Order: sequence, then C-alpha cells, then structure tokens
Amino acid sequence: MSHIVDGANDRHSRIIIVSFNCADFVNRVIGCLLDQTDPAFEVVIVDNASKDVDGIALPADPRFSMVRMDSNVGFAKANNIGAAGATVPWIVTLNPDAFPRRDWMERLQAAAHAQPDVAMFGSTQLFSHDPRMIDGEGDQYSIFGFAWRVNYRRMLKPPYYSGAVFSPCAAAAMYRRDYFEAVGGFDEDFFCYCEDVDLGFRIRLSGGPAVQVGDAVVEHVSSGVSKQYGTFAQYHGVRNLVWTMVKNMPLPLLPLAFAGHSLLVVYLVFRSLGSGRTGAIGRGIRDALCGLPGMIAKRRTIQRDRKATLGEVAGMIAWNPLLLKTRGRPGCSLSRRSDQPPSVGVEKA
Repeated sequence: MSHIVDGANDRHSRIIIVSFNCADFVNRVIGCLLDQTDPAFEVVIVDNASKDVDGIALPADPRFSMVRMDSNVGFAKANNIGAAGATVPWIVTLNPDAFPRRDWMERLQAAAHAQPDVAMFGSTQLFSHDPRMIDGEGDQYSIFGFAWRVNYRRMLKPPYYSGAVFSPCAAAAMYRRDYFEAVGGFDEDFFCYCEDVDLGFRIRLSGGPAVQVGDAVVEHVSSGVSKQYGTFAQYHGVRNLVWTMVKNMPLPLLPLAFAGHSLLVVYLVFRSLGSGRTGAIGRGIRDALCGLPGMIAKRRTIQRDRKATLGEVAGMIAWNPLLLKTRGRPGCSLSRRSDQPPSVGVEKA
C-alpha cells in the first residue's frame, strides 16, 4: 500500500466520487486509490442518498471523507458540492465504476507538470469486462451538436493516444481548479449526461486546452450505475445536447449546428420506433425547448466572456459527418474496429 500523505499542504488534487446505490463499485475504487503510486491527493465521496450508503467502507485515512446528501441531486451538482472549498490545484472527477490502475494519478500529474498551460486532462478508458476494448480516448464534439467518446468499442493495443482532444470524459478527468471555478463548474441544470462536454466546451471557450493522457488508464464498467434506470440516458442525453449547443456554439456556427442537430434527432426518433426509447427522446426534446430561455440567459454570459476566436472554435470541433458513425477523431485514420461497431447515439457517458 502507498504511503499515506496526511498533510493537506502536500496534496495536489481533490478526487470527487459521486455514488448512487453502488457501494460495491465505490469500495473497489477506494481500494484502487489506496494503492496509487502517487498518494498526494484527497478524496471526497458525495453520496446521493443511496440505499446502500452504509455499505461504503470509508478507510481510516485522513485523505478520505464523505458527504451524504438527503436526496439525489445528480452528478453535476454533486461534483460541485465535492469541489467546494478545495484549495488544491486540481479537481479530479472519477466515476464509481471507473477503476484506476496503480500509476493513474502519477501519469496525470506527470502530464500536468510537462504541460503547465493545459487546463484539462483525460484518461484512457478501457472496458472493465474486456480491457482490450476502448471505452473512450477523450470526448469529441461535432458541428451537428452531438458528442461521443473517441474510439468507443474499438480493439486497440497500447500505446494509447496522447494529445489534444475536445474535452476529457468526466468518468476520469482532471481539471485545473482555477478554470473549473472561473466557469462555474458543472451546470447543475443538466443533472447528469453531457455535463462534462458542456463543462469542457466552456473551458475551451475560456482559452483552456484539453489533452488526453494515453498512459493514465482506468477500467470502466461504462454506465454501470445509470444503465439500470431504463431510458434515463436517452432522455438526459437528448435534452442536454440541445442545451450544450445553445449555450456554447458561437452565433455564426449556430444555424448550421441547429439544422444538422435537428435532422439527427429526427433520425434518432425514427430509429427508436418500437424500441421503447421514443417516449424518452420526445420528453427530452420537449424539456430542452422548455428550458431554452434559461440556457439563452447563460449563453449571453458565456459568449460575452469567450476568449477563443471563431477560427479556434471551428478548429476544435469535428466537421466530418462520418465521424458521428465511427466515433473517430478528426485528422486521424480509422482504427481497427471491434466486432460490435458503434453507431450514432445520445448517451455519451
């Protein structure tokens, strides 16, 4: 087991784990964190009123603490609560179903030291049930207002991709605290799903680059918590992608984004017929439209404070429509596909 760092001044990161009815996952993550080669972090577990919260085995370690909510406030707000009051340079989000390898934090910190101007770092996500298969190498955002985890469900061998990405996936991401706080953290109206794309977009608009760290690896169950709740992902994915686009896309690009997004949503509706997902998609569209006034108000502040030029924004998003199907990365040749190729969807996380 790694040496315990019990002095708060020695810590460089705060890791936030949001739990909801997943004590077994949380306990496994705790074990992974106790075994890290770089122990200079603190951990805040924010539990969203889980039925099994008493099953979480909080270690007798001064770095670990838990906040117990009275209700399920969602992933976005819970992370903000976990980040509140932090004085360390880095805010790290880690899903309870994302299990980091021993050198995960060490690799992230090495990347941060080597690239001091970068605002966000992402981890390589492998499927927990088959670590030969990629669960994600960072997030990509399209001009059509859709997002995906890059190389999702592809069979790849290390070394994994290191380099620029649109934004990190919050299943295992590290954000500079000053950037995180400057943009207001996660948008709590999102509850969960695509809240990390929205946060990453806002940080990118504020001038903060994002980099993927190929050798910082976690093994991810992938929606291990939310998949038990039926069409939950479809509803929030549809709604929140609309809000992400409305808030963040610069005005000259917004008409094209809106038109392409509308066509893709129509396609998703037709593809979902008979599957039981149509109602959730319809509710997502309805509630996205109902929430537009609030998102437009947020947009005014975001666009007023935007530091990235229009050209820089155009360069950070994907324009090739084929990437929506392949979940590839702009400018990179397609990787060898798995036996289960991806397709367009809304449940990024």
